[in-house]
Amino acid sequence: MTRAAIPANTRLVAEECGVAGIWTPEDVPSAEPARLAFFALYALQHRGQESAGLAAGDGVRVRVIKRMGLVGQAFAEPDLEQLVGNVAMGHTRYSTTGSSRIENAQPMVVHDPALGSLAVGHNGNLINARELREELLERGALFATSSDSEVLLKVIEYAPGRTWDERIRNALPRLQGAWSLVFMSARAIYAARDPLGVRPLVLGRRGAAHVVASETCALETIGAEFVREVQPGEVLRLDGDGVTIIDETAAERRALCIFEFVYLASASSRLGGISMYAARERMGEILAAEHPAEGDVVIPVPDSAIPSAIGFARRSGIPFREGLIKNRYIGRTFIQPSQQLREHNVALKYNTLAEVLEGKRVVVVDDSIVRGSTSAPIVKLLRHAGATEVHMRICSPPIQHPCYFGVDFARRAELIAAHKSVEEIREHIGADSLGYLSLDGLVRATGGTANDFCSACFSGDYPIPIQLELDKSSLEGDARRLPVRTG
Repeated sequence: MTRAAIPANTRLVAEECGVAGIWTPEDVPSAEPARLAFFALYALQHRGQESAGLAAGDGVRVRVIKRMGLVGQAFAEPDLEQLVGNVAMGHTRYSTTGSSRIENAQPMVVHDPALGSLAVGHNGNLINARELREELLERGALFATSSDSEVLLKVIEYAPGRTWDERIRNALPRLQGAWSLVFMSARAIYAARDPLGVRPLVLGRRGAAHVVASETCALETIGAEFVREVQPGEVLRLDGDGVTIIDETAAERRALCIFEFVYLASASSRLGGISMYAARERMGEILAAEHPAEGDVVIPVPDSAIPSAIGFARRSGIPFREGLIKNRYIGRTFIQPSQQLREHNVALKYNTLAEVLEGKRVVVVDDSIVRGSTSAPIVKLLRHAGATEVHMRICSPPIQHPCYFGVDFARRAELIAAHKSVEEIREHIGADSLGYLSLDGLVRATGGTANDFCSACFSGDYPIPIQLELDKSSLEGDARRLPVRTG
């Protein structure tokens, strides 16, 4: 077994965020809703590792605790004992707008003297956040963060309406971009999804309790049954009246992010009734048909590419083996807030199995190539372990365009496929051959149609017109902010 280091921060596909909300019919407020929200976030940890937050409402007030780091590191038992209530929500964050700082962590809260507090957890990205922020500043709003989620919350705070229902209903049509939202007042949970349905959001039930979460894996973790997906453009209220639809504004088309199928969603989740694991196996099968390779073993880049490698091996008839073993204790360290940290953080280490690789023609399956800075070291690592040939197969099309809807892809100038051909990329990473899954093949693997998805990162066809190249720090540096209090 050979150990070699690959820079930890070369992995450049970063997730967005995970959200969860719980309403319970408890006669006496307790910490149980917050405990359920905690474990739901635990199941959604793959969607973000920069910060985590929990909030609880007891019918009178909303309490929030949020900290930097992983869910399991951010909270202890005494924290949950403070979060007593009938409703609770949680958020785990990867920053796509707003830097990785505690003041940008969620849930964020606003307080209205007449209506009380409203907390929000946001998965997605607003492409008109700057314009909305400027308008709100003119109206006297003050901001404590550089996050588009605070802009979103302030739009609701300043919207007309005598109830939170009315303000949410009046505010959301002003937003442009992608959002799956969980709001929480002291008495109710709200769930909202953008009209295109770019980001996932599901509804579940646990006995008499109602649950919403980014993915079905969170429902399963806390023993809740899946009821249905929150529909694009739908706004739900979860409270003592059950589940109430308070608004429906779906667009003419749907645009679920197809990269959820490739990588973002947990392999144990289902989207649109489709198993992510099964879809990824089909990606590998179609990839093997589109780009066959002569090899002795098929290996995955762990962990996300394992199902696709299994599918590739089955279709090609080449044995599936594990040739790279990931150090589980390092975690998913590709989720980092800046390229500087990606270049200077601790190394992400793989162990290679020389007995699998030595003297073999190796077909290595991965989910994507962003800059090429991960693939090149992997190829070198496999050759060092004795592979005679390395054939790279990617179970998604070339990523040629940035994502503006909640995934932190690089700027277009930094995307290797935006300025290099497949052959040039092959040469750059040092592989003997390179093949990408076609967009048509990817769509077929999902079981849907092209009109069901946003595939702009591959095609450049954005479901909403994009005029500017946005940046996650675009709201930084504005001096017109409130002083920030943490803890």
